[in-house]
Amino acid sequence: MDAIEHEKIIIIGGGPAGLTAALYAARSELQPLVFTGMSLYGQVSQTDLIENYPGFPEGITGMELGERFEKQAVRFGARVLPEPVESVNLLQSPFLVKTYTKTYEAETLILAMGADHKKLEVPGEAEFTGKGVSYCATCDGFFYRGKDIHVVGGGDSAIEEALFLTRFANSVTIIHRRDALRAGPLLERRARANPKIRFLWDTVVEEIKGQERVQSLSLRNVKTARQFEVLTDGVFISIGHVPNNALIADQVELDDKGYVRVDWLMRTSVPGVFAAGEIADPHYRQIITSAAMGAAAALQADCYLNEQNP
Repeated sequence: MDAIEHEKIIIIGGGPAGLTAALYAARSELQPLVFTGMSLYGQVSQTDLIENYPGFPEGITGMELGERFEKQAVRFGARVLPEPVESVNLLQSPFLVKTYTKTYEAETLILAMGADHKKLEVPGEAEFTGKGVSYCATCDGFFYRGKDIHVVGGGDSAIEEALFLTRFANSVTIIHRRDALRAGPLLERRARANPKIRFLWDTVVEEIKGQERVQSLSLRNVKTARQFEVLTDGVFISIGHVPNNALIADQVELDDKGYVRVDWLMRTSVPGVFAAGEIADPHYRQIITSAAMGAAAALQADCYLNEQNP
């Protein structure tokens, strides 16, 4: 059996939260080890142009921003490995982290595995992601100025997305599988009062079609079974998020939606284990807030290590 490698701090996740945590941990001379998995830079890499991250007045591609996050962390001594973590054991100290090639023990751990958008799981969705299929109005809404677009969903997030998109789009059609919204009454009133918004009730998306970009949606009425097609310039899917908690679901306290519970110091229910970014944030889901959580987690992890080794 290969020897277990000892680390002061291991960070699982290579998005804005994980890489910012790596930067701060590296500047504290903790020599952090980061496992990014196979998803390079997390969800940020899926955005063509980011215009709401401070310091880039002309915007920056998601991939380039992720590369800069990594480069800055590595400059100060972070080690970043594009390797998935197979399992963790938080019931022992030091914590055990296994990849497919090695086993590590860590004095402290930062969980930054993020969350994934819930998918419709229909034909064309994966093919046209970034080419007319989006999961973030704040990220991509500007590119649909003067366009006719659709939003799938009926909860608070979907209605907030639709309202935001009316700043740019010519029209926004909300596709909802029920005959009433699940969103709060205030949001619903705002949506119904907005002249750019209309609704397709009792309707689900069967297929997303196009050539180089999305051009149309195949729809079905769930009550009448009528199938029909609508033209569209883009579709925003907002049916919820799924935190990537499989590694630790039965080892730390989660909320009722599966997000890791943290206090304002990013501490989880397990001493020495911290969480940052979208795995612990069901509300904002922005690059800047994830980065801030990553910084806080690393600073607190450093404090924890100092307390354990006075």
